[in-house]
Amino acid sequence: MTDAEDAARHKARMEKRKAVQDAEVASKTVEKGLLIVNTGPGKGKSTAAFGLMLRALGHGWRVGMVQFIKGAWSTGERKALEAFGDQIQWYSMGEGFTWETQDKARDIAAAERAFAKAKELMADPAIRLVVLDELNIALRYDYLPLAEVVATLSQRRPDLHIVVTGRNAKPELIAAADLVTEMTLVKHHFAAGVKAQPGIEF
Repeated sequence: MTDAEDAARHKARMEKRKAVQDAEVASKTVEKGLLIVNTGPGKGKSTAAFGLMLRALGHGWRVGMVQFIKGAWSTGERKALEAFGDQIQWYSMGEGFTWETQDKARDIAAAERAFAKAKELMADPAIRLVVLDELNIALRYDYLPLAEVVATLSQRRPDLHIVVTGRNAKPELIAAADLVTEMTLVKHHFAAGVKAQPGIEF
């Protein structure tokens, strides 16, 4: 086969593929606020949510962040996103990792405060995207009533997008979600003794 024949066959294949792709895209007509869940044992769940926040901010949206587990410690993402001023509302309302607090009642109270703040952000018509960072962890440890949380998220207003992160997403939340991504752990530097580093982990 000559180079010209190969190029012509490639062009014909791509023309067919484009026609199929264009028809597929044209068939999607629904526009709605999404419930997105980032879960799984792999790294990158919150990081993906931060990327989506950046994309939304780039479109001029106002966004909200509630962190259910992480406390008010300094992270690169928070420093960077604070440059957007009042376009973003950020609340770190956790008490730290569950093995650090060792106090279930205190963790439940913190989760309840965080969820109240989440509902407040969800009710603000100016906010288009709300990230509920590590809400899955709060649900895993029964810090919040699962049925109430799923019902609240499912009853969001039609134009509001919500992202929930954290390992071990509950089946009920997965069923209610529009988009679920599971981060799979293939290899992690922590297992080789590499510590958490600024710019990579925080």
